[in-house]
Amino acid sequence: MSDKVRHYTNDAIDVTYDSLRCIHAEECVKGLPSVFDSARRPWILPSGANAEAIAAVITKCPSGALHFTRFDGGAPEEPSEPATIVPTPCGPLYVRGRIQLQSADGRAVIEETRLALCRCGKSGNKPFCDNSHLGVGFDDPGNLGRVNGGRG
Repeated sequence: MSDKVRHYTNDAIDVTYDSLRCIHAEECVKGLPSVFDSARRPWILPSGANAEAIAAVITKCPSGALHFTRFDGGAPEEPSEPATIVPTPCGPLYVRGRIQLQSADGRAVIEETRLALCRCGKSGNKPFCDNSHLGVGFDDPGNLGRVNGGRG
């Protein structure tokens, strides 16, 4: 997570938001507008729903910009099994699962459950998507080429 992470907390849940990772997919706003409302300040109100509903919506965030910690005894987020990588039409790669992003020298940079990785090459926050594809005319339907059943 970046140093831009903000916390929104009540007795049941702590919601963290990393603005540098957000690609405005709006899964949160569409999923639970009583909690997530980008026109309001603060834009996240954990008192707007129960912790279970908030956690369920947060796990739909494709970029990993939103995370939660439960204080009410509820379950933490479990990584998707198996891990998946899905190219989105004209957008990023959505990665889900038990992910360890490593630097070129093999050092672990982040351990994560959800990432949106740049495919257009123009992100100012590589390897993460920052929606630069929207302004550069990136046009790739996300179709996969030849697939060898998982073998190179």
